[in-house]
Order: sequence, then structure tokens, then C-alpha cells
Amino acid sequence: MQKIREFMELHAFGVCSAIGEKLGIASSRIRMWFIYVSFLTLGSPVIIYMILAFWINIKNYILAGKRNPIKNW
Repeated sequence: MQKIREFMELHAFGVCSAIGEKLGIASSRIRMWFIYVSFLTLGSPVIIYMILAFWINIKNYILAGKRNPIKNW
């Protein structure tokens, strides 16, 4: 079960994990509430999830660029 969870977190952008770390809440609880809210609101939180995933990936890309002292010419 742990391997499946790690695989999903790696390939599902880690949005729930990032939110859980910031708020100090277990990521499994955030995932559960995300699923519940998605069903109740007919999937509109999926848009929010995608925006957050994009934001996290851009942030990681920018941070990786700042760490690399060698610039491409």
C-alpha cells in the first residue's frame, strides 16, 4: 500500500502532500476531503487542483534554475 501511495504522490503532482505539509494535516485527510468536495460540487475543485499543480511545478522549476550557477548560452 505504501508503494502505491508513493507512486501516486510522485505522479499526481503532490498537491495534497504540499498542502498537508503547509497546514500540518495528514495528506490522506486532505485527499479524502478533496474527493468529497469534488463529488458535492460536481468536480469544480479539479480546476483548483490543476492550478495548484501548475503553481507547484513552476515554483520547483524556478527554484531549480536559481540553484544552477551555469546558464545556458
